[in-house]
Amino acid sequence: MSILVVGSVALDTLKSPTGECKDVLGGSATYFSVSASFFTSVNLVAVVGKDFPVKYTKLLESKKVDLRGLEFAEGKTFRWEGEYGRDFNNAKTISTHLNVFSNFNPRIPEEYKQSKYLFLANIDPELQENVLNQVTKPSVVACDTMNFWIQNKRKYLLRLLKRIDIFFLNEQEAKELSGESNLIKAAKAIIKCGPKKIIIKRGEHGAVLFSKNSIFYTPAFLLEEVFDPTGAGDTFAGGVMGYLAKANAATEVILRKAIVYGSVMAAFAVEDFSLRRLIAIRQADIAKRVKKYKKSTCYGL
Repeated sequence: MSILVVGSVALDTLKSPTGECKDVLGGSATYFSVSASFFTSVNLVAVVGKDFPVKYTKLLESKKVDLRGLEFAEGKTFRWEGEYGRDFNNAKTISTHLNVFSNFNPRIPEEYKQSKYLFLANIDPELQENVLNQVTKPSVVACDTMNFWIQNKRKYLLRLLKRIDIFFLNEQEAKELSGESNLIKAAKAIIKCGPKKIIIKRGEHGAVLFSKNSIFYTPAFLLEEVFDPTGAGDTFAGGVMGYLAKANAATEVILRKAIVYGSVMAAFAVEDFSLRRLIAIRQADIAKRVKKYKKSTCYGL
């Protein structure tokens, strides 16, 4: 089963204790698409400017990401510049230039409207709902969000959540949305808003899956060195959704396995700037790392 993803494609300029790079490929939909493409085919809907490098278009196509939904608008591509400190926990934003992304109004191609797996990447919840209205009876609908939308578009986000199967957000966002300081209480409050499952991303501390009657915790894959955590959450979501689409099911057991694969994919992403590490790996690398992950988390019962 293919996945439809709607979100941002951007050019990032980054600086961290391990190096720096300028105008490299980024964006939530980009990281998600490349990660998910290791498991299934991906249909991408986004907007870029006429300045978007051809080499990046070819890179995405080489990963079998369908770009019929990628709009090339007059103007410049969305650009973000950030800097990380030694702990890599939070990026300091130097500048954000939305450019053509500021007028993004997703139009879903007819070929994509029958998609059974839909991921609404981190964009305005009004746009997310608009996309959902254009897709015919998807089997699994997942979305991501951020503090800005929680603070400024809360009403629209809560309305959207009533139609969501899997809700991705980080720990800080979960606490802000729910008004609870305890993670379990926060998850319970959000589930009451409508989503069937919540996956709370905790960075280097792993992820937690909450449903109405169960909790599943998985640690992150341990690494000796991190180069660039940009896009790790989107890569994680791509691994999760890609695995679900490949299995063509979203049972509790399959979703737990999907989270392990998502964690492994995110670990690859942070090992180099932009998508350099992700595009270099092969299926055998993923299988090897999943095996290592299982061995490190098994307690012998």
